[in-house]
Amino acid sequence: MHIVILGNGIAGITAARHIRKLSDHRITVISGESDYFFSRPALMYIYMGHMKKEHTEPYERWFWKKNRIELHKGWVEQVVPEKKRLIFADGSEMHYDKLLLATGSRPNKFGWPGQDLDGVHGFYSLQDLEAIEYHSKNLQQAVIVGGGLIGIELAEMFRSRNIPVIFLVREKSYWDMVLPPEESEMINRHIREHHIDLRLETELKEIWGDEQGKAKMVVTSKGDKIRCGFVGLTAGVHPNVDFLRLSSLEIDRGILVDEYLQTNIEDIYAAGDCVQLRKPPAGRRPIEAVWYVGRMMGETAAYNLCGQARKYEPGTWFNSAKFLDIEYQVYGQLTAHIPEEQATIYWEHSKEKKSLRIAYDKRTRAVKGFLSMGLRLRHLQCEAWIQSETPVDKVLQNLKAANFDPEFFPDWSKEPAKLI
Repeated sequence: MHIVILGNGIAGITAARHIRKLSDHRITVISGESDYFFSRPALMYIYMGHMKKEHTEPYERWFWKKNRIELHKGWVEQVVPEKKRLIFADGSEMHYDKLLLATGSRPNKFGWPGQDLDGVHGFYSLQDLEAIEYHSKNLQQAVIVGGGLIGIELAEMFRSRNIPVIFLVREKSYWDMVLPPEESEMINRHIREHHIDLRLETELKEIWGDEQGKAKMVVTSKGDKIRCGFVGLTAGVHPNVDFLRLSSLEIDRGILVDEYLQTNIEDIYAAGDCVQLRKPPAGRRPIEAVWYVGRMMGETAAYNLCGQARKYEPGTWFNSAKFLDIEYQVYGQLTAHIPEEQATIYWEHSKEKKSLRIAYDKRTRAVKGFLSMGLRLRHLQCEAWIQSETPVDKVLQNLKAANFDPEFFPDWSKEPAKLI
């Protein structure tokens, strides 16, 4: 049997590895972006000079041949389920017996005038990184549009080369649709302390180009005209599924799948950022463009592709990121909008940019979620407390069990207990 995987990101490659562990099937992984799997979150460190491209490849290049995983470079333009065929941009075709769609995401564009000018890019792919590197030569100023995680990464990249950055964020405070007010304000201060010109409640109106078709200026919703040689569009991502819409696959915002990651077509599955769950598990969203979700989906899909039925069960929500040099972790559904039946306890260090927020049920006092800034929490401990509905008072008294900071860091875990 020939299993074809379209996409060599974390979902596709995890699936390939597990299919090989489970079977002797022929495996082909297709990508038009890169010859080999690389760590997408590490792209920024290539630009900043901390890593080289080869350092972002988790597996030696002999790994693929040894494990009999065929790699095919090319862009697929059409999937023809009725004939079990893929049609490539160069007109060539490939047959499959079973197919995994792991096509990832694409940066959002909202129809801004000038969004397709030279020097206007998102930051998602290897090609985006190459374009950013090219346009950074003699760059006098960059404008970044969109106040999410990718935007702050791109700002940090430019500042590492002392390139001035203006950061346009339409919200009243950075990432305030996710972060509660205190944490969001902490990041506002931190961004500005790193000499990034953060402009809140400001949207992109249009981008102007020069006679050669290269971006030279942006116009904001407030009427400001800002000269720049690069515009980073980082206002979120969406599932990369547009090329599939002419097929018989059922697609909404993403590829619709059941709890086994099966599409509406027999022998076609999907995993990762491109997926939209028909019935997401409790506490989870239909689309979750997060690295570890792709990994978990890839493993689940491998079992189902090999005929071993397994439901996708992601467990308790968690995520982590860095806002410049402030680490962020969240466990459970703790966001900016706390449900009416819940309350939170918030502790912030008096001198350092460190904080901890714990959400709990008002009636039962069972802990529901954790959000930390500048701290490292032990994943398994936080998850265990949430799943066992441990009372918040007991959690506060035993926070040391969740402290995952390096050995010689000051112990902060006794301070939040004073809030009981």
